Amino acid sequence: MSLRRETASSPARWPGYAAAVWGFAFAVPSFYWAMGGLAGAASTISPSLVELARERNPGFITVLWVTGVLKVVGGTLGLALVRRRTWGRGMSRLLQLSAWGAGVLLVWHGALFVGQGLLVQAHVIELAPELLPVSRWYTYLWGPWFVAGGLTFVFAARTHLSRAVDRRDAVIAGTVGGLGALLLSVTALIAGIG
Repeated sequence: MSLRRETASSPARWPGYAAAVWGFAFAVPSFYWAMGGLAGAASTISPSLVELARERNPGFITVLWVTGVLKVVGGTLGLALVRRRTWGRGMSRLLQLSAWGAGVLLVWHGALFVGQGLLVQAHVIELAPELLPVSRWYTYLWGPWFVAGGLTFVFAARTHLSRAVDRRDAVIAGTVGGLGALLLSVTALIAGIG
């Protein structure tokens, strides 16, 4: 078995590793809050969510565990995207679908946080005074964090695409994943979910 050195023509692998680190790091708060930890939560997340965590609301605790697991899956997806060998056709399509879906969903979600926060600060929309400090966290921490995570998945997907066995099918799968995530997000926004 020979080790292949990366050359100028070989794609960079850092976006996939960045996506993996992002996913694994972001899973930590979900698991921490699911296990009952609340340090830092009161000042950085919505008071209604903190109250659900304090009350140990079973539905909310389940959501925390599920989102933690999904973030670990996202981290694993990032690692899968840096594999040196190409995957088979089906796996390349699945990776592209998942990476573009995650990337678009995260960028959209983060952009909504930032956009709403900037509108609050510009006094275009009003927010209850007790939510203003939390709004700043969503504007300057959580929103950019989601956008950065989404961009790492998009860059990792593009890098992976250069090694895909069937680029055309992988591009179609990535397009379906990205547009599907956007449609889901817009629909949830219109329905007032999330």
